[in-house]
Amino acid sequence: MISSTKLLHIHGDDFELLAIQQSIPLKQVFRIARGAKTSAQVIVVMIKYQGLVGWGESVPYQRYGETIESTISAIKAVSTHAKRFTEFADTIKAHSQGAAQNALDCAYLDLQAKLTGKAIEVRFNLSKTQTVITAQTLSIDTPEAMAEAAKPFAEAPLIKVKLDNIDIIEKMTAIHTMAPHSQFIVDANEAWSIEDLRQCADELAALNVVLIEQPLPTGKDEALASLHIDIALCADESCHTAKDLPSLLGKYDVVNIKLDKTGGLTEAVTLAAQAKVMGFDIMIGCMVGSSLAMAPAFLLSPFAKYIDLDGPLLVKEDRLVSFDIDNGLMQPFSKQLWGGVSHECNIEANQLFALYS
Repeated sequence: MISSTKLLHIHGDDFELLAIQQSIPLKQVFRIARGAKTSAQVIVVMIKYQGLVGWGESVPYQRYGETIESTISAIKAVSTHAKRFTEFADTIKAHSQGAAQNALDCAYLDLQAKLTGKAIEVRFNLSKTQTVITAQTLSIDTPEAMAEAAKPFAEAPLIKVKLDNIDIIEKMTAIHTMAPHSQFIVDANEAWSIEDLRQCADELAALNVVLIEQPLPTGKDEALASLHIDIALCADESCHTAKDLPSLLGKYDVVNIKLDKTGGLTEAVTLAAQAKVMGFDIMIGCMVGSSLAMAPAFLLSPFAKYIDLDGPLLVKEDRLVSFDIDNGLMQPFSKQLWGGVSHECNIEANQLFALYS
């Protein structure tokens, strides 16, 4: 069951802002190279103006120096600088970043859609979304346990595998045996060395691995410039906003766009457009969260070669309105979840606001 705690409630001159922390239990332990979790700790921001409520969800990430407390502090700074709702757009950008900015930006955009009657796709001149293939994620375990976990994905078109640098080939071979026709993304989360990459690249390619995410630590990836392998390399931790793109040229083929890194959809659109111009392929990724966090990111799917928005499959309980994902096929979301222009949208957001305000 999702548990909620009110952390912030601010009354501006003509708006209210409410921020709550929610603990969303996961279906099973989720392990990556730098740790494990049994729940997603998310921040939900709600902004109320002219009787309407917009909402957004983010995940403060310790890898980037974020905590629940620091995120709430940044949200408070924005809401105290913006005395009126019309000041929000500029203030969000000036006084926040990362997870705080993401929750604020997405709540603001959701509310603007209702106020203006204009869809967010129109606001950003985005193409219409279609059904896509999303990766489905396996977390780190023993080769035997990872093979067992891969059984339900036997016919999945795309599987993402979290791997540290222990038994890389043994684990991928075990998984490939269970899903021989799938393509794989391997996510190392900065845990490999250049030697690890050189030694395993050919064998991974033979096991249908088509992409490796962030094999080397950020700031130590210069060695990738002289590496030539048959698998595309994706920048994750090394790519946050558009300003990072020049430093990635010649080292990476793909950039992973996550709204918690860009600070929301507004900067993510800029990053996606500039990345395309500079010749990068795009992956749309996520932290572990609910369908509410996936919805704004999904609007970027027409830009992307790879989609990794399977957060809703990892949680025990999702939003009242959620994504439909079947064997990796992810349908466009209902605007009753987020971004709808009707006053009747966001039933859950209105319920949460009424409950905690």
